[in-house]
Amino acid sequence: MPSHVAMNIAVKTLPDTEITCTHCEACCCRLEVMLITETGVPERFIETDQWGSRSMARLDDGWCAALNRSTLLCMIYDNRPLICREFEMGQDECITEREANRNP
Repeated sequence: MPSHVAMNIAVKTLPDTEITCTHCEACCCRLEVMLITETGVPERFIETDQWGSRSMARLDDGWCAALNRSTLLCMIYDNRPLICREFEMGQDECITEREANRNP
């Protein structure tokens, strides 16, 4: 019996550019955002479905209605939904969404 065992370890490629506010592509602003807590989102940015579930309103092209399209910054940042607060820029979910939007 061999004294060692070969192991394959997956290597994750990191993005070339650090993801910061100035390099953000706002890919998360294309995701559906359910409103599960009250954070003060203005009513004009909320859609309610036939069952009473509330979510962030999205424009016809799928982008969040609260996203300033010129700056790619959230217009209601201080009152953004909980899920937006927990979606951390540069973390795995962010990188996955950026890659998915580059390779549709």
